[in-house]
Amino acid sequence: MSTKTGAYGANSKSDTNFRKTWDQKEYEEKARAKDQELAENAKAAEEAIQQGKRPPRKKEDLPKATEMMKARDLPLELDKNLNKTIVIDASVGSGQKQPGFYCDVCKRTCKDSARYLDHINGRTHLRRLGQTTKVAHSTLNDVRLKIAELREKSAASAEKKQYDFEQRIKEIQLAEQKDKEAAREAKRRKREEERKKEQEELTKGVDKDMMAAMGFGAFGGGASAKR
Repeated sequence: MSTKTGAYGANSKSDTNFRKTWDQKEYEEKARAKDQELAENAKAAEEAIQQGKRPPRKKEDLPKATEMMKARDLPLELDKNLNKTIVIDASVGSGQKQPGFYCDVCKRTCKDSARYLDHINGRTHLRRLGQTTKVAHSTLNDVRLKIAELREKSAASAEKKQYDFEQRIKEIQLAEQKDKEAAREAKRRKREEERKKEQEELTKGVDKDMMAAMGFGAFGGGASAKR
């Protein structure tokens, strides 16, 4: 007679050796250590408050720094989401759960760009990257390599800016012509305004009906009315 086997290859339904087992004593010790740590932290906070000091903060176990601070190779792109609407789902995963500037390394969200810059340049963020807050001193060879790199970049940008000189001259002439036309139009408007002001001053305080009866139109160059 063949024996029935379970889904995990067990010979009997009551065989549960495939399930994960837990060491009860180990977890009891972990729980006692955690309770003791919480009690010590509470006691230290109470003593600090009695002395008029701020309670001590819990220090994070940050990785040990293995290198000096390095310059960022990629741009921060602080304005990449400017004038955009972003929907954030707080129920998915452990990523960004509120609007702001999110740090993937520290799993932290900053409300504005100033705080985000302070964070990524701070000690905690750099330690998580394995860097210290000290900057390595540049050697003469490093300076020479940097100058050569900048020269290559400037030469490449100069090659991209090769203009057609004839087209450039035409553009300059067209711009000068537009400026001259704008200046002439401004002078014409100014003369027109001055002429109107002179005419208003000449006709100020004069009865228009009397002027019409005497056969005058308007002072200042207008055509006179004839009876």
